[in-house]
Amino acid sequence: MPTTTIDIHPHIIASDTRRYPLAPLGGHQSDWSRTRPVSLEQLVAAMDAASVQKAAIVQASTCYGHDNSYVADAVAAYPKRFTGVFSVDVLAPDAPERMRHWHGRGLTGMRLFTFGSTMSEQANWLDDPKSYPAWACASELGLSVCLQMSAKAIPQAIRMAEGFANVRIILDHCARPELQDGPPYNAAASLFGLARHSNIYLKLTPRIFAESRRGKATPETFFPRLVSEFGASRLAWGSNYPSSEGNLPDILAIARESLACLSKADQNWIFAKTAQVLYPVLAD
Repeated sequence: MPTTTIDIHPHIIASDTRRYPLAPLGGHQSDWSRTRPVSLEQLVAAMDAASVQKAAIVQASTCYGHDNSYVADAVAAYPKRFTGVFSVDVLAPDAPERMRHWHGRGLTGMRLFTFGSTMSEQANWLDDPKSYPAWACASELGLSVCLQMSAKAIPQAIRMAEGFANVRIILDHCARPELQDGPPYNAAASLFGLARHSNIYLKLTPRIFAESRRGKATPETFFPRLVSEFGASRLAWGSNYPSSEGNLPDILAIARESLACLSKADQNWIFAKTAQVLYPVLAD
């Protein structure tokens, strides 16, 4: 078991809607943020129970949109334990200004939400030239950029990876591959094809651990293949708590069980060291 564990994908929801008003993307709040919210204090308690030392808290876009105040306040309260991943409208003319604002408040990652939860269709703006100034700003500030997207957007993600080679790009939920066909996982060919782009990283969340057990897929055949293609140094664990159901210790236990087939060195990368590359402020 890794001696250090870092979570790069938890969310927090405040109980104080006056101080942190709801402003979900698309105008519709996600079910999970309404029915099973977890506050900063509750996240800290859950991390303590699961022995998770540090985290990169991801903005709950389907609750707060581009107002990252709660995440920024969380980082300010626990600067040695947390960093944050903010959200902005990258197509807006003032996107670089907003990015510098949130970076100045201690947030060291940015997330582009183009699919999932309240958004059932893949958005088409991921590689829009209007976003280029924001991507250039991410490169300047050293931000890692998370992409919440479906496999349909892989060609767009490749264009951005090639156009902004200095930006570390993290694909949420491992880009949502289909694995039911089992080895050699031909249906996930587009995912494996991303391995040649050295600035693309994959986030391993509960969705991919569940997918690795569907149909003919098994964790023992999929994850070693994933490591052989990308290397463990480009894979990182994220709980997606509380968007993913269950308590944090159980979510982490499933991840560890799924990756038990890997070497301890690979597990150390996935559960901590890759996170410290993506978010250097989380390094010991």
